[in-house]
Amino acid sequence: MIDLGLTDNIAVVTGSARGLGKAIAEKLASEKVKVIITDINEELAAQTATEIATTYGIETLALKHDVSCETSTKEVIKTVINTFGRIDILVNNAGITKDARLMMMKQEAWDLVLKINLTGSFLCSKLVSKQMLKQNSGRIINIASVVGIMGNIGQANYAASKAGLIGLTKTTAKELAERGITVNAIAPGYINTEMTHVLPEDVTEKMLKMIPLKSFGQPEDVANAVLFLASQQARYITGQVLNVDGGMIM
Repeated sequence: MIDLGLTDNIAVVTGSARGLGKAIAEKLASEKVKVIITDINEELAAQTATEIATTYGIETLALKHDVSCETSTKEVIKTVINTFGRIDILVNNAGITKDARLMMMKQEAWDLVLKINLTGSFLCSKLVSKQMLKQNSGRIINIASVVGIMGNIGQANYAASKAGLIGLTKTTAKELAERGITVNAIAPGYINTEMTHVLPEDVTEKMLKMIPLKSFGQPEDVANAVLFLASQQARYITGQVLNVDGGMIM
């Protein structure tokens, strides 16, 4: 078995009470990482944290977190530092969709998606990096999307937020590299989660035809990529976008 060098690391995973974020938290916990479950749904976050702690025998912490609010993020980071003393891994996973074609999209939908998906990742990265700079180490992993690379009908706001996140990833990676902090992004394709389940059947069928591997991804596929980028095996990788998409983009 390869030692990934993650035992007792401290990881903050945003939006991890359920879905893809939960799968990422579970994967990190399987390597004895102490995970902090942050989510806007405080009750569900607590349930998930308890479940993971029981299953994997590691210490967890659940915190209510509005990633789009700087005050909320500051409180989360302060609590984590006071409890664990450090933050080794940040996974910016929290995100939403509010789909509509451009001509029908309301500005409120545009603003909200950008605020949570992009501004939220900016705030978390900005504030967590201050602690990582003190440590001269850290991993920041942003969950982007292939939609941020190729676009998608009805998702101007979502695509823009994820494209922006890729730009944020590359810039942050350049700024933090000299202090031993790596910053990378993962761009999932069609992954079976609650977010993709709401897509119309015709859209789902169209997307399947675009995937050379002819199957949809599972949350664990993305979680495995996060685990790799968080580990010592990826110590010399930064500023990159790893597509986990079954070959949708080649």
